Amino acid sequence: MNTELLGVIVTFLITVLLAYPLGKYIAKVFKGERTITDFMDPLERLIFRISGINPTESMNWKQFLKAMLGINLLWFVYAFFLLLFQHKLPLNPDGNPGQTPDLAFNTAISFLVNCNLQHYSGETGVTYFTQLFVLTFLQFVSAATGIAVLAALFNGLKEKTTSSLGNFWNLLVKTITRILLPLCIVSAIVFAFNGTPASFDGKDTITTLQGDTVQVSRGPAAGMIAIKHLGTNGGGWFGANSAHPLENPNYFTAMLQLVLQVIIPIAMIFAMGFYLNRKKFAYVIFGVMTVGMLCLLIPTIITEINGNPAIARLGVAQATGAMEGKEVRFGPALSGYWSIVTTIISTGSVNSMHDSSMPLSGLMQLLAMMINAFYGGCGVGILNYYIYIIIAVFISGLMVGRTPEFMGHKVEAREIKIASLVWLLSAVLVKGGAALAAYFVTHHPDVAWAVKPSAWLNNPSYHGFSEILYEFTSSNANNGSGFEGLGDNNIFWNVSSGIVLILARFIPIIGPIAIAGLLANKKFIPESPGTLRTDSLTFGAMTFAVIVIVNALSFFPALALGPLAEYFSLQ
Repeated sequence: MNTELLGVIVTFLITVLLAYPLGKYIAKVFKGERTITDFMDPLERLIFRISGINPTESMNWKQFLKAMLGINLLWFVYAFFLLLFQHKLPLNPDGNPGQTPDLAFNTAISFLVNCNLQHYSGETGVTYFTQLFVLTFLQFVSAATGIAVLAALFNGLKEKTTSSLGNFWNLLVKTITRILLPLCIVSAIVFAFNGTPASFDGKDTITTLQGDTVQVSRGPAAGMIAIKHLGTNGGGWFGANSAHPLENPNYFTAMLQLVLQVIIPIAMIFAMGFYLNRKKFAYVIFGVMTVGMLCLLIPTIITEINGNPAIARLGVAQATGAMEGKEVRFGPALSGYWSIVTTIISTGSVNSMHDSSMPLSGLMQLLAMMINAFYGGCGVGILNYYIYIIIAVFISGLMVGRTPEFMGHKVEAREIKIASLVWLLSAVLVKGGAALAAYFVTHHPDVAWAVKPSAWLNNPSYHGFSEILYEFTSSNANNGSGFEGLGDNNIFWNVSSGIVLILARFIPIIGPIAIAGLLANKKFIPESPGTLRTDSLTFGAMTFAVIVIVNALSFFPALALGPLAEYFSLQ
C-alpha cells in the first residue's frame, strides 16, 4: 500500500514540475513572443488566408463571444449529421450502425462542450470515421475554445483600460498548433509503443487459454486517447475507457494519462502569473485549488484502501481494499486519485467504475464536480474560479465598507448580478434535473421514453438517487463520467442531459467574459493603502470559504439524500 501511495505522490509532483515551464511557454505563446514552435507560422498563415481571417483584428467582448458561439454552432451541425449517417460513411470495418437522432444530439453536444458524456459504447456506437473526424476533432477544438476564452480573460485583466480582449480566431488556432498538437503527437507515440492500437484494422478474433473465442476491437486509438486526456475531454475509444487494457496498457501509461489530464489546467494558472506579471496571485490560486483537491482526495483514498465495512462485518478480509469495479493493475489508491483528478477537472475519464466506489468516495466525486473550480478543465476551470473571486471581492468589500475592486476596477451591481446568475445556474440545472428524473421514476415509472423510468436504475434507494444526481452533476460540470448503473441511452436522458450540457458550458463562459469586458472598459484605479489585496493568503482563504459555503448551501440537501445517507447506512 505504501508503494501505491508513493505512486500517487510521484504522479502529482511530476505534473506540477512539468506544468510550471509549460505555463511559462503558454504565456509566451499568447504574448506573441518567440517560442520553439514558431515553425508553425506558415501553417497558421495558410489557415488564416484560406479562411479569410485577419488574426490581428481586435475584438471586444461581444465580438469575441459572437465568433466563439457561431463556430460552435457550426461544429454542432457538422457533428450531428455525421453521427446520424455514420453507417453510410467509410472507415467502418465493423459495420457499426448510425446513431438515433436523440443519441446523435446528445453525443454531438457532449463532445462539442468538452464533456464527452457517452451514452453509447465506443466499440459499437461510433465508427473509425466519426471517432477521428467528429469526436477527436471536437476534442481538439473544444479544449482550444476553453483555453482561447481564458486567454481573452487574461487580456482583459492585463490592461488598465481596454475594449479589446484579443482575436478569438488567432487564439484558437495557436492553441491547437502550438500547445495541443505537439503534446498530443508525442503522447500518442508513447501510447502506441506501449501497446495502444494505432491501426485501421477491424476486430480481431482471439482464443483465450480457456478455449473461448473473443472479438477484440481495435482501431487508430492512440491519438484520440492522447487528446482526450490533454484536452480534459475524457471520452473513451473503448466503452470501459481507461480501465480497458488497450486504452491504458500498464501502470506507466496510467501515470502518463494522469499527468496529461492535469498538466494544462495547472499550467494555465502559472501562465496567468507570467502573462499578467502577478506570480504571487497565481501562487495563491494554485494553493487554494490544491488545498481543495486534497480535501477531496485524502478521504477518498482512505475509504478506498480500508474497504467496505459491511463486507468486513461478514468476516471477509479485504487486504487490498475496496476492489469492486477496480483494475488489479492499478489498485484502490491510484484509482481513488484518478477518480478525484478526473472530477475536479472536466476530464471524466475513468480507470475504475465510479458506480462501485464507496459512498464517501462518491460524495467526494460529486462535490468535485459541483465545485468545478479546483484546477478545472482547460481554460474553463479558472473561468469558474473567477466567478468565485468576484463574489469573494464583493463580500469582502461589504465587510470593510468599501466599493469592491478587483485589479484596479470597481466591481459594481452589473458584474455581481452576472456572477450570481452564473453561480445559481449550476444549482438549478443539477437539482432541477435530478428532481425531474426522480419524479418520473417514482410517479410515472411506465411512461414511454423508449426505456421506461422503472428500468433506468440498476440500484434502489440512496444509491439509485446518487446515480440520477451524478448524471446531471456530471453534465453540468462538463465532466462526462457516470455512475453507470444508470440506463441513460434513451430519449429522456439524451435530451435532458443534452440541454444541461449546452447551458452549463456556454453560460459560465459568457458570464466571466462579459464581466471581464465590462471591468476592462472602466477607469483604472491605482492601488492605495485601502485596496483589497487579492494576492494575499487572507484573500485566498476568503475565496476558499466562499467556495465551501455557497456549494454547501446549494447542494447539501441533495447529497444528504444520496451518498451521505448511503454512507451512514453502511456504518
